Parts: sequence; structure tokens; C-alpha cells
Amino acid sequence: MSASEAAAAATQHRPEVGTAPGRGAVVGIRPSGSRSALVELDSLAAVLSLARQLDAEPLPGQRDVVPAATTVLVSADSPESLAAIVRRVRSLDLGPGEQRAGELVVIETVYDGADLDEVARLTGLSRDGVIAAHSGQVWDAAFGGFAPGFAYLAGDGALDVPRRSSPRTAVPAGSVALAGTYSAVYPRESPGGWQLIGRTSAVMWDLERANPALLRPGDRVRFEPVREAATLAERAAPATAGADMGETEDADAPSSAEPGLVVVSPGLQCTVQDLGRPGLAALGVGAAGAADRAALRRANRIAGNPPGAAALEALLGGLTLRAARDQVLAVTGARVPLRIAPAQCADPEGGADDGARSGSAGQRQPPLDAPFALLAGETLTLGAPTAGLRSYVAVRGGFAAPEALGSRSTDTLSGIGPDPLRAGDALAILPIGGAHVVGAPEVPPPLPEGVAVLHVVAGPRDDWFTDRALDRFLSAEWTVTQQSNRVGLRLDGPRLERRRDGELASEGTVLGSIQVPPNGQPVLFLADHPVTGGYPVIAVVVDADLDSAGQLPPGARVRFAAADAPRTSAQPLGITHA
Repeated sequence: MSASEAAAAATQHRPEVGTAPGRGAVVGIRPSGSRSALVELDSLAAVLSLARQLDAEPLPGQRDVVPAATTVLVSADSPESLAAIVRRVRSLDLGPGEQRAGELVVIETVYDGADLDEVARLTGLSRDGVIAAHSGQVWDAAFGGFAPGFAYLAGDGALDVPRRSSPRTAVPAGSVALAGTYSAVYPRESPGGWQLIGRTSAVMWDLERANPALLRPGDRVRFEPVREAATLAERAAPATAGADMGETEDADAPSSAEPGLVVVSPGLQCTVQDLGRPGLAALGVGAAGAADRAALRRANRIAGNPPGAAALEALLGGLTLRAARDQVLAVTGARVPLRIAPAQCADPEGGADDGARSGSAGQRQPPLDAPFALLAGETLTLGAPTAGLRSYVAVRGGFAAPEALGSRSTDTLSGIGPDPLRAGDALAILPIGGAHVVGAPEVPPPLPEGVAVLHVVAGPRDDWFTDRALDRFLSAEWTVTQQSNRVGLRLDGPRLERRRDGELASEGTVLGSIQVPPNGQPVLFLADHPVTGGYPVIAVVVDADLDSAGQLPPGARVRFAAADAPRTSAQPLGITHA
């Protein structure tokens, strides 16, 4: 089944819309790539009902369910699984149903926000009137998103203000804010466009807690004005015991590992990555994981590890490692020269080497995509890539970074997982286990060179753009800018004009989503992308091309192609309405 066929199969028919009192309705179902669909609903009550039912009885292959203001994003492990989920969505009764019995959480708040006067002007209230309206009601935690611990709190509608026309580049952690009819507390410093009315010292996200998010859907929230030293008040009822998401009993825990490698130089950036932590998007937790998943799996296969074992992801080469004891390694991904120097020849500064000194006595150049030994005291250096961007270093046994929410991956957006590596870090290696054996050399797939072509499924919001913009999107050549990172590729090219004004309510996004902010320049979401976004997504890169996207360096040129036959100007970019 092709990507567009899967999208069409999932969304081609209009569902039955009931008229019974209190029954929610599905307004439309839009493809969001080949493995996800965006379900549009007529009310927040219908959103919460659908999300609750999908979570309570997940179908095989269901990965993530992300409720938002008027939509629910559902993601699956295959187009076939997605089609089955969409069929179930069409059959569900979206009546109110039974909500989780939430807790009352009281958050002490200092009302001195930078936008308090602007909110007063927009609402026609005084400063004290805004404070009274905000603190005088009980807010309902409707859904999460944007970031771990960020909860959208639904109020009585007395405070209804737009986002700032110019978002801040950094909103302090603990900021109490308003946007539309919602309130929220920023769990950590991050960019944001909400109106700031106060601050609190309540910890909104803490992996040491059994349930890391302070606020969960169904909880009730009351903000209590205080003068200074805002803190979290006691809960009205004892916290409900839940599964401990932050700690696991793991036979492969770091306590059973031994130091095996030392970081001499991390290069530009080096992080620990595995296959990520899918399934937590409703909490605002992205999957993260390797940007080139196939390269990670290949490195582990060659080193004799399970496919999802933790490895190192090095950006633009430059990584230098010294073996504390004998190791078996494999390096895949970007085309980089490898150099191993004996202990007495190791570069004392740990700088990357282009291989020019490979003829020195005792030095050797192991091949990529093949197992090799790194003996105690020897130093491995990754040179600058001649193609690709990210290299993956696997070691026999796997790296023993601590787990967070079931993964050892570093998420650079949320801060979950191990810190990026630094010079002097000692890396523990897990003991060898299972029936995995060291693999044979493999032939890697070609890396993107010249103009990379990425195939896309249109939507879910391509109807926000003019016909000219849709034509430009597929016909133009785009350039990857220096501002790109693990969150996304920022692209430079012709401006994509919108056909409609106004704001899009925040909704779930997936890996490979291509958002278009007001400046008209696309952003292609990579592994560490936010789980919700407020800019329209014009298309989504198909799963088969995502690894190639993760290997595009700054300056690379990109073109987008429809996943199947190219569309004509008379055919919108494949949006399928329910």
C-alpha cells in the first residue's frame, strides 16, 4: 500500500454524524503522513471523549493519541494499523462518558507578569480584575502538549486573549500565562507566545515523581495569589499511586556496567541515542531517538547488540574516544574517515583528524559499517564527513546511560535523558547478554548528495495555502540553513503564502511534519520536535525518507515530491476531508 493510498483509505469516507443531545461529532479526518491522522471534532468534550476511549482500549499498532483544543492526533506503527484505528474512530459514541476523578491542585502565584497590563487592556478589566478572574475560578486540566508538564487549563471563558503578536524567544520556567480561553504554567524555559500574568515556583515536571507531570488531564487547578515565594500548596486529596514512569527494574541498569570508553573530545555535539520513547506524546514528551534510525540499527547489528541498544550520535565528526579496556565497535551513518592511534600516538588535544597521518607507525583506519577492535589505551577519532551529517558509534554490549521514561535517548528540546557528552566523561558499557553475535560488514544505503528528494503526503493543513504556494512547495529547491538542529531543518527558499489569516489552534504534530510559520519558510520536524504546534503543516515526509532527512547538513539542497503521481494545479495537494 502506497503512502497516499494509505492516507486515502484512512480518510476517504465521511463518518456518520449523530444528532443525539450531548453526542460529540467528528467534523473531519485529515491525513498527517502515512501513519497518522488528525481527527477534527466539534467540541472539547468530544476531543476528551475520543482520547479517553482510544487510551482505554488501544488497538494493535496504536502508538500515540494526542488530544488538543479541537483535534485528536492518532499515530500507528503502519498504514494498515492506522486504517483500523480510523475505522474505530468512526464507530465510537463520543458522548460525555466518565471522566477520570482528578485531584484539586492549588498553585500559589505571584501576579506580576510582564503582560498583566496588556491582558487588562484586552479584557477591559483592571489589573486586580484580571487577578480576581484568574484566581477566582477552578480550571480544568484538559490536555497536555507543547512540552513535558505543560497542561492546557480550560476556564469559564471570562479571560479570552490572543497570543502575543511577536513570541518571546525565552519564557522563564514557572510563568503563569493565558492564550485564548486557556491558562497554563511553563514547566521550563522555552520560547512562547502566551500572555504572561504571573509566576510560580511549583515544579510542573519531575522525573523523580511516580507521575512526572504535576497536572494530568482531569485534574482541577486553583491559582492562589501570594506576594512572593510562590510554591505548590498541598493537594486536596492524597496523590493517587500510579506506575513509576521514571525508574524501572532493569537487569541492564548502569549499576551492572563497567567504564569502557573515555570521551577525549565530543566534537561539535555528541549525544546518547536509542530508538526513543514513543507513546508519551499526550504528556508533551516527544519520542526523540536517533535521527537516522536505520544507521543506529545497523551499527548495533554489526556490533552484536539488540537493534535498540543505546549508541552515540556524533554531529559532523570530531568525536574522539579512548578505550579503558578492549572493546568491539562499529561506526555507521555519515561518510567519515576513522583513525585509531595507539596509546603513545594519541592526539593529546583529541582533535579530529582527516586521516593525513594514517601512515604513522601503529595507526590504522578501520572501515565504516564493519566491526573492529579498539584495544585498551587506543584512541578512535572520527574525521569530518564527506557526505551525511550524523555518525553512530555502537559498542559491544551497548552504552549504559541511565533510562528516563523507558529510553536512554537525549531529547535536546525537553532536556529529558543524559546531557550531551563532554570531554573527560567516562562511558559505562553494559555486559554482553542474549544470543546476539558480532555481525558481518554491511553495505550501507546511499547518503543524500546533490539535491535530495524527499517524498511527502500532503496535509493536514495544505488548505491554508494558496495554489501558487502549493506549486512552489513541490517545484522549488530549498536550502538547509545553519539554524537547523535535532528539533528540525529550517529551510530557505521562496515564501509560501497563506490563503487565510488568523491563528491555528495548537494540534498534534508528527516526525516529518513540515510546518510553515508566518515568514513562509518551512521547518521540517526531526527527532526532537515538539509534540504540538500552532503553525499549519503543509505536508509530512513519508517514513521511508526520514532517515535521509536526518543526514542533511547545513547547505544541503532539498526538493519535495508527492508520494505518488505528481499533482496538477487543478488538484489540491491531496487533502482528504471526512
